[in-house]
Amino acid sequence: MDLSIIIISYNTAELTKLTIKSIFQSISSDLAFEIIVLDNDSRDNSVPMLKELVKKHDNVILIESKDNLGFSKGNNKAITRANGTHLLFLNSDIIVIDNAIEQLYSFYKTNDEVHFAGGKLLNNNTSPQASTGPFYSLPVVFGALFLKGDYWGLTRYSPNTNRKTDWVSGACLMTTKQLFEELGGFDEELFMYMEEIDLLYRAKKKGYSTYFCAEAKFIHLGSASSQGKTYPILQVYKGFLYFYQKHHSLVAVSLLKGMLQLKADVSIWVGKLTQNRYLIETYGKAKNIITMAR
Repeated sequence: MDLSIIIISYNTAELTKLTIKSIFQSISSDLAFEIIVLDNDSRDNSVPMLKELVKKHDNVILIESKDNLGFSKGNNKAITRANGTHLLFLNSDIIVIDNAIEQLYSFYKTNDEVHFAGGKLLNNNTSPQASTGPFYSLPVVFGALFLKGDYWGLTRYSPNTNRKTDWVSGACLMTTKQLFEELGGFDEELFMYMEEIDLLYRAKKKGYSTYFCAEAKFIHLGSASSQGKTYPILQVYKGFLYFYQKHHSLVAVSLLKGMLQLKADVSIWVGKLTQNRYLIETYGKAKNIITMAR
């Protein structure tokens, strides 16, 4: 088996079905692949739909979880069933364009210096979606929080050429099963968001390289499993704090907390001025996360 494609499904029945359909339409060569879908205890039609696909395709495997394991635990569990030498982690809201999977696989296989690779993600209107960037040093975090860093290409961007980078989005991430297992997989303390940053940071510390493959293009609809904007913001706060506590000094953690606190305070202040309940409630919860962080 050349490639195991791993998908985590959570209440995205129709999108997951489209993702799997686009995979089959994309791969036209003799590439031996399997699709492993772990369903995180969905409450929609995901499981019945996936069971029907399993009946139709002998290379589609369904793992039913009785609990919502999140991104890290879900993927780690799924790869225990993987038979491929290579792994491709795909979100359940990805639409593969043309032969992008084969292009990404070929790029990986023909470049010995590539240990992790991600494709070029596009929005639904095919405009570029920022999906790679530098690791989140304190200046980068500051740019993300206060300077609209994504807009200026300071924190995340979408290159038009293949290049070495610090990280690529976990929505589309390729590596080998051997290397993924060597690194211990995704950190299961991270439920959603920052998982790929942590993994690729650990990989770089061990001398492994990550590349962005601009020629392999995928539509990423984005946040399909998230309910509203509050939850992702809170998970980002948790992810930043956990990442810094794990990898950086106490001084750096303290400075990070100060920036996150300032962002929350400013957002709450703006919320009060504009009578925006969403800002007040969301960043009130974010402040609690900072307070609870050890």
